[in-house]
Amino acid sequence: MKKSDFNYNLPNELIARYPLAQRGQSRLLQVTDSEFIDGAFNDFPSLLKAGDLLVFNDTRVIPARFYGRKVTGGKLEILIERVLDSVTALAHIRSSKSPKAGARILLDKGYECEVQEREGDLFKLTFLKPIETVLDAIGHIPLPPYIDREDESLDFERYQTVFSKTPGAVAAPTAGLHFDETMLETINSLGVDTAYVTLHVGSGTFQPVREENLVDHIMHKEWLAVSDEVVQKIKQTKLAGGRVIAVGTTAMRSLESAAKSGELKPYIGETDLFITPGYSFNVVDAMVTNFHLPESTLLMLVSAFSGYKRMKAAYQHAIEQKYRFFSYGDAMFLTYMPDEVSSYEI
Repeated sequence: MKKSDFNYNLPNELIARYPLAQRGQSRLLQVTDSEFIDGAFNDFPSLLKAGDLLVFNDTRVIPARFYGRKVTGGKLEILIERVLDSVTALAHIRSSKSPKAGARILLDKGYECEVQEREGDLFKLTFLKPIETVLDAIGHIPLPPYIDREDESLDFERYQTVFSKTPGAVAAPTAGLHFDETMLETINSLGVDTAYVTLHVGSGTFQPVREENLVDHIMHKEWLAVSDEVVQKIKQTKLAGGRVIAVGTTAMRSLESAAKSGELKPYIGETDLFITPGYSFNVVDAMVTNFHLPESTLLMLVSAFSGYKRMKAAYQHAIEQKYRFFSYGDAMFLTYMPDEVSSYEI
């Protein structure tokens, strides 16, 4: 398939630039094999049954964007991509002229860092103080580029899941943003179990697919961890006839990366798994996901999971019904329906 097969026209006013007042107030589009069901996310527990297992991504977004200047005075913007150790990180730097190895960067409130070397599109930076200290003092929440505003105090809470635990992401696992503590308690009361993986979402998730032929696309890498405890929960769920439901594409990619050999095993490390239509899923039976950017790898993933024609029709329905799109937007509930023998027309 081609990149252009995954394009669609989205009215600008449907991009959600702010979260709703309450997490569960968002809408939920349920996609079945024959129809679309419009509902509210607060009704999500009614789609579950005892014995199901929900798998969440517990990564925590770090305030990874900050501003500085070169010693010569030129302004720049830094976006941490990955923290390597307590004082070293890989980062994107936006400036009129790229800094060279050895260059000092002066940051707000007297903090400093130094460019060690360049690694592809990224710069390796060393800080004079612990990175956690620097980010806590001067960091901004790294809102996605389509939320075309500066971050605000509300984003420090709302661009974060209520179950976030492990710092390291520079983008939120947005399907998890719809869940609040009350809903998690309701889900637990239904006899539905939960499990947590960690995938530190990188800024590469927003990078466009530049190659028209998908086989030529080089997927960005992200760090993940799937524990033995999660693997055992999934195996027990499957044996008992329950469903494994991934909350978000990051939870999906974590599980499928850990099952790349065909068998789900504990895994810690990087993944560059690129899922496109034709991929055979090994673990997940259903998923919750937000609406994704045109021509994005995430739209390709959900099209692989629930069928290309079905997804094209679902997105058109969502646009006509004025759903809110992207990170702060509404959600979908999908089941595994890869068969392209579909009643949906494009």
